[in-house]
Amino acid sequence: MNPDVGWAIWSGERQRRIEDVLERMLPAIDAPPARLTQAMRYSVLDGGKRLRPLLAYAAGEISGATLDQVDAAAAAVELIHAYSLIHDDLPCMDDDVLRRGKPSCHVAFGEATALLAGDALQVLAFDLLATGEMPRVDDAGRIRMIRLLARASGTAGMAGGPA
Repeated sequence: MNPDVGWAIWSGERQRRIEDVLERMLPAIDAPPARLTQAMRYSVLDGGKRLRPLLAYAAGEISGATLDQVDAAAAAVELIHAYSLIHDDLPCMDDDVLRRGKPSCHVAFGEATALLAGDALQVLAFDLLATGEMPRVDDAGRIRMIRLLARASGTAGMAGGPA
């Protein structure tokens, strides 16, 4: 992070950027199956602090990457986060009825659609790492990112919960 730029300005610029990136990378609101894509967009857009993408952008700055080079990875970690929140809110888990001040996905769209929306967001995250525009990232780098995200999301990480 450039020390001459205040945190509020730096983070605000990147929060707006990741919101635009997510908007572009998610399926269109009317893309079939419409109810599923609506649930995905509902759960991802217009809310949250975007801390994970901010960390990705900060790491990119430290390593000399441009914002364009970090966008897909920043979006991928936010999509994984959104998927985890959808699943965590389900009745079989925490049964939370509100998320970010609005009805949680399963309340707004039903349990089955919420489950599928979370699954689809997880798959989209890995797809972005595999195929997203990341200049200067070769196939070996993509594989390393995919493996790291898979491990952090799997039984040894987020899905495994606290030991």
